[in-house]
Amino acid sequence: MLTTLTGLGLASAAGLNAYIPLLLVGLLARFTDLVPLGGSWQWIEHPVTLVVLTVLLVVEFAADKIPAVDSFNDALQTVVRPTSGGITFGAGASAVQLEEITGAASGAAAGGDGVSWWAVVAGVVVALAFHAVKALARPVANSVSLGCAAPVVSFLEDAVSFVTSLLALLVPVLILVVFPLMVVGGVWAVRRRRRLRRERREAPGPERQDAGTGADGAAQAGETHPG
Repeated sequence: MLTTLTGLGLASAAGLNAYIPLLLVGLLARFTDLVPLGGSWQWIEHPVTLVVLTVLLVVEFAADKIPAVDSFNDALQTVVRPTSGGITFGAGASAVQLEEITGAASGAAAGGDGVSWWAVVAGVVVALAFHAVKALARPVANSVSLGCAAPVVSFLEDAVSFVTSLLALLVPVLILVVFPLMVVGGVWAVRRRRRLRRERREAPGPERQDAGTGADGAAQAGETHPG
């Protein structure tokens, strides 16, 4: 169960920021004994991988905080974030062993030294779901705030991704609390988007008001100057 919670937390975080959970897994695996990766996932802790992930994280961090650019970035990340979710779910499931957390004498990593494909697929689905919510909610936040909300919202998403990733690796049981909160937040964001779009459709547009004013003006002019 703990391996599943670790993978679930990492994949959720990847849906918000593809590189934070990957980089955390790689750094902890390389410099500590907290995340012993299975044989199939040890490439994540390679120095070249860590450098590439760091560069990509810096680019993502900057691009996601600029209005209009953030929406374009979300479109590009439609493939990257689910891929990261699949990798982190699989790697996390292989890294967290029951006996390492509880001190029990028995237990085994979910994936061992191989690849647990069910974990990879589950990670892709979870990350894609959170990415979709993020991509749908961001344009609404930008339009309502005239772009002012982009940096704040992006920073909050990065913070949630970092904290969720850290908890998933160190205290996976807390994902039982964090994951439902993230789901509730996503549902709220989608509903708010729908409500704002409905209000915009129902609100009279400026063209309609101008047309109405013009027609009324013409009618009044006709009454004032008959024939």
